[in-house]
Amino acid sequence: MGKLFIVSNRLPVSVDKKKENLVFNQSAGGLATGLSSFHRGGDSLWVGWSGIPVENLNKAEREGVETRLKSEFNCHSVFLSREDIEYYYHGFCNKTIWPLFHSFTETAFYSKDYYESYKRVDEKFCLELLKLVGPGDVVWVHDYQLMLLPSMLREKIPGATIGFFLHIPFPPAEIFSMLPWRKDILRGLIGADLIGFHTFDYVQSFLESLRRLLGYENSFGRIVEKERVVKTDIFPMGIDVDRFSSACESREVKKEISRIKNRIGERKVILSVDRLDYTKGILNRLEAFDLFLEENPSYREKVALIMVAVPSRSRVGKYGLLKKQIDEYVGRINGKYGTIGWMPISYLYRFLNFPSLAALYCLSDVNLVTPIRDGMNLIAKEFVAAKPDGRGMLILSEQAGAAHELSEALLVNPNSREEIVEALLKALEMNEEEQKRRMSAMQSRLRRYNINKWASDFLNRLAVAKTRQRELCATLLTESGRKRLLDDYVRARKRLFLLDYDGTLVPFADRPENTIPDEELLEILKNLSARTGNKIVLISGRDRKTLERWFDGLKVTLAAEHGVWLKEPDGDWSMIGPLRNDWKTDVRPVLEIFVDRTPGSFIEEKEFSLAWHFRGVSPELASIRAGELKDTLVHLASNLDLGILEGSRVIEVKNLTINKGLAARYILESRKDDFVMAIGDDSTDEDLFAALPEYAYTIKVGLAPSRARQHLESVAEARKLLKEIERI
Repeated sequence: MGKLFIVSNRLPVSVDKKKENLVFNQSAGGLATGLSSFHRGGDSLWVGWSGIPVENLNKAEREGVETRLKSEFNCHSVFLSREDIEYYYHGFCNKTIWPLFHSFTETAFYSKDYYESYKRVDEKFCLELLKLVGPGDVVWVHDYQLMLLPSMLREKIPGATIGFFLHIPFPPAEIFSMLPWRKDILRGLIGADLIGFHTFDYVQSFLESLRRLLGYENSFGRIVEKERVVKTDIFPMGIDVDRFSSACESREVKKEISRIKNRIGERKVILSVDRLDYTKGILNRLEAFDLFLEENPSYREKVALIMVAVPSRSRVGKYGLLKKQIDEYVGRINGKYGTIGWMPISYLYRFLNFPSLAALYCLSDVNLVTPIRDGMNLIAKEFVAAKPDGRGMLILSEQAGAAHELSEALLVNPNSREEIVEALLKALEMNEEEQKRRMSAMQSRLRRYNINKWASDFLNRLAVAKTRQRELCATLLTESGRKRLLDDYVRARKRLFLLDYDGTLVPFADRPENTIPDEELLEILKNLSARTGNKIVLISGRDRKTLERWFDGLKVTLAAEHGVWLKEPDGDWSMIGPLRNDWKTDVRPVLEIFVDRTPGSFIEEKEFSLAWHFRGVSPELASIRAGELKDTLVHLASNLDLGILEGSRVIEVKNLTINKGLAARYILESRKDDFVMAIGDDSTDEDLFAALPEYAYTIKVGLAPSRARQHLESVAEARKLLKEIERI
């Protein structure tokens, strides 16, 4: 692997100007904090904005920033203007994408000016990267501020290795579709080779949006985009566990712990640390703490809530209102329950340095992390890691991505005050043995998948995805391969074409009857079949009546129901072998149950097969129901000597004795062809490819793994090839 470029909106270093002097500090935020240790330990260059408007720097200062960032911090700055910051960052990123992706639809604001600024800033990042990225380098783009960047880079560097990771939730398709520029965002993301998310739910939401809005199907999280296979996967972000687990032993942290304890005394400490954001559920948390003190008066003066709210997006109006509400509620609780020697809440509105934060983790008894919606939440993981003695308890929102990993925490609905109160009581009264058992399990998990493992896992999977792309691209029918095929065709005297229909000669539709052959296709088949020595066989899963209706009058051989029926031009239908269909009475009721339980699915009945189609079903439900149906059919199929055939969004039950491969052999037995070409697109065509001789051209439409020797990208490419042959 070449050089690694980590690309994010903000650098891990922030630049400020104080009295004409440039000041460099560590940036706040989960991404900057989380990835900085990985960045320091490897050969990487971090590309992003340093936090200072370009207008605040003269030419010499700008050059000084560039030099120092590169030499001391291994960073490269993308300079943004005040207008960029106002429209791109405070506007589209924080008033549109942030609320929408966290499912706060009523808060999202849609402005074309904001979006145009977002696009311009992503283009600025692209231009900077084009100056830096060389052959073999890897570009790892991070988060919602740069979702257009992967496709912009792909357009300029088609062979680049590009990964993208989204650190916030990807919303359900119904919510994402509210975004006016939704298709642009999706097209931007699939410019990457690997797209990572924190949880399975976020992956499924992305794939469902992709299917609904752009028509992309997926297979095990793989999407075919032109000549590339794009992979999606789950990578729950880790932390630098050692940094937090050893923090309590540092002199600086011990001093800070002592200082806090002198003020709080022996009271139990409940900790709340968040960026000030409406997604974090801070007001709900205060309401729950208020209720806790009201219902449990014995805990008054025995507990202290330390609430840290790190300033965030202060220029966005809703955040100012939220701060005012929090300030007022903290004052109300302190006024309601406080005494001369005890304030229930110690409230800090500022960024804490590492020793201060680590001290709070180390001394607190309970960490209250209850976001309404959160991509991951590293605070929860940091608290668990900072408890090497295993004492303490985490209360965690089930709506945080971290809840999928930290299941031993006390999980709560963040909108239920009662659940939070119950969890607080349970956490404060939990014995040490139970605390240590839960903490130990969570700590082991965090150690196994720490920040370095997370980053290396993503980059390794990116390398695998790129390797697989190259392998598949190596089987694409190249210009030289196409020329060789055409030359072999011209030299041959007897030529056999075995052509699938749906997904090969015509695109798929939600219902099979909507894929009627168009005039161009009929003309291609007419001209090919008119050439002396050519035999054209349409070998399809379609029933014989449909094929005869569509292709009547053409000199083509029709093979219906995957080869059960055969009809020569001007001949009658005949069966390749004896078959029975009395098994349908046993199988049809099963399929009907699944149609009733799966809106959008339907049954297609053929003479010797039954097909359950689910192209119109959501991917999540389709995956579940298809698995259930296959499990249900296994016993029936084995008893009735039936095969279960899984095609593109269809499961077909048919006799085992006939498939496309057997039909192809039957046709080949009566001929001596010196040119054979088969084109197909799904698993039903694999038997066909396997049955043909070594000299045959076997071509798969799409980049899915196959027994075929070559691939074409699409139906359009398959038609293009047939038209080239037709014109010779």
